[in-house]
Amino acid sequence: MPLLEAHGIKKSFARLTALNGVDLTVAENEFHGLIGPNGSGKSTLMKCVAGAEIPTEGTIRFAGRDITAVPPAERARAGLSLKFQITSVLPALTVYDNMLLALQAQNPLSNLIFSRTRGPLHERVLHTLDQFRLADRAGDPAAEISHGQQQWLEIAMALAPEPRLLLLDEPTAGMSLQERRLTGELLIPFKRRCSLVIVEHDLDFIRDICDVLTVLDQGNVLESGTVAHVQNSHKVQEVYLTRV
Repeated sequence: MPLLEAHGIKKSFARLTALNGVDLTVAENEFHGLIGPNGSGKSTLMKCVAGAEIPTEGTIRFAGRDITAVPPAERARAGLSLKFQITSVLPALTVYDNMLLALQAQNPLSNLIFSRTRGPLHERVLHTLDQFRLADRAGDPAAEISHGQQQWLEIAMALAPEPRLLLLDEPTAGMSLQERRLTGELLIPFKRRCSLVIVEHDLDFIRDICDVLTVLDQGNVLESGTVAHVQNSHKVQEVYLTRV
């Protein structure tokens, strides 16, 4: 059984049809890339999966459960985690405290009230920051680290609840070439722990880490399959030559 099944997803905003019957299937421990021209519906599809938008038509199933109209918080508890393109770290707090807050969110309120979590979570915070090459910046305010490092911090925070599926919307936007390469290296080890759906414009980056690609164009699925299959598709080549 697939981990995620989106079937016949339509999303309309007044007269604009952003998605027109889109299907998306993601397997366990699969890295699945969403690509396509600007305005093709990629981010809208991600928001429908995450619960930020409710489809006009269609169904979304996660781990066998229909979550089409389930609130975002309930989806998160079921194992979905989302990172949007714009970073939402708390700039005045240290890198360490941002990571700590993400981990504390999984604890009962009583433990937080009586400050029972910081000590037990200390090693986990440092280990996670080390995985994302941020351990040496743990004591610095998040506002003082680079844009790329802020993106890494937010990805680490999104992985804090140990989701079954992580949704990333253009995580390398604004990064240098070296930071994009490092981002791929940092993500690949997590394939053993969760699935990933990623929206990205950097084709070199996405084909290096993804198992499957789905190409959207004008709210429709143009092509879906392995990286090699999509790269060799004449339909995809035409779209990227004429509309990207």
